[in-house]
Amino acid sequence: MASFRVFAVRLGIGLGSAVVVVILILAILARVVKRPANLGVREGKLAPCPNSPNCVSTQSQDPRHQIAPIAYATSLEEAKATLLQVIRSMSGTTIITDDPTYIHVEFYVRGIGFVDDVEFYLDQQAQLIHFRSSARLPYYDWQVNRNRMETIRAAFEAAQG
Repeated sequence: MASFRVFAVRLGIGLGSAVVVVILILAILARVVKRPANLGVREGKLAPCPNSPNCVSTQSQDPRHQIAPIAYATSLEEAKATLLQVIRSMSGTTIITDDPTYIHVEFYVRGIGFVDDVEFYLDQQAQLIHFRSSARLPYYDWQVNRNRMETIRAAFEAAQG
């Protein structure tokens, strides 16, 4: 909070106005930041999470980013259909890629317009859905990605019976 006060004093505006300026800057950046180039599955692996705390992945060894995959006991096609049904039921989603064992979805966070990239890799042999969910901005996501993925897991498991 002290840094906002310094920011506000330097701009010659009040603390509330400084917060608005920061939010506007973040909103502009959210629309400018492009889709990461490292998305996709390579040799059965999703891209590793960056060092920032705004990413979770089932394939991460780092406890800050680690999250359990989703198990399924149906066919790959049924599991994928259920997963797509869950994704489509959520607001602010755009499916970018829908391949036989890979799905990339952009989740738009209301308000400021942040975009999170969520990837799913359906490992047919292990009957697991691996995923990676990462915010493009900001550095901290206040557990939004982790909470979203746990919501998807719960909805998937409920739909599977």
